[in-house]
Amino acid sequence: MNIWLAIALTAAGCYAVKLLGLLVPAGVLERPLVQRLAALLPVALLAALTAQQTFAEGQHLVLDAKAAGLAAAGVAFLLRAPFLVIITAAVAVTAGVRALG
Repeated sequence: MNIWLAIALTAAGCYAVKLLGLLVPAGVLERPLVQRLAALLPVALLAALTAQQTFAEGQHLVLDAKAAGLAAAGVAFLLRAPFLVIITAAVAVTAGVRALG
């Protein structure tokens, strides 16, 4: 019963957020500040999610193979490598570090 209650509350919350977004006046959405924030918000959220998934394990900060893979992806990005090369470098370095230790 608790699972169905959680599903129902989540569905109602998602609907409420969607409805709230539709009720925002168009004039508010056309402001330059709002448009800049809307463009930067997904990047900031993705960066925060990446950092949390890479460096956190429960309540602790960890530096492991995932951090090495992220560093390799960062280097490949700075060298302006294609996206698939960046992903391949991150995967290869992560797998190599895990295999070594």
